[in-house]
Amino acid sequence: SSRQALEQARAAAEELEDLKATAKGLEEENGELRRQARHMHRGESQPFFCPEQNQRLLAEGQGLREQIQAQAARMADLEVSAGGGHGGHA
Repeated sequence: SSRQALEQARAAAEELEDLKATAKGLEEENGELRRQARHMHRGESQPFFCPEQNQRLLAEGQGLREQIQAQAARMADLEVSAGGGHGGHA
């Protein structure tokens, strides 16, 4: 039972790291889009910035934040379970 909880915690930790890496990639892409938007606002003739793409990135980022929060909550529950269930949920 404790072994299973530890395996679940390890899997959850790996999933959380994957989500964080994906979120970081989206943040970098969003930063690049913001830089391109600043260039566009400075009067460059060819805009590189697509509002639809930025909206997609913002929505994906919000979804990833929610997934990371949910994953962190699951990890906290697994840590409680692995610790012998003290202070468990009713």
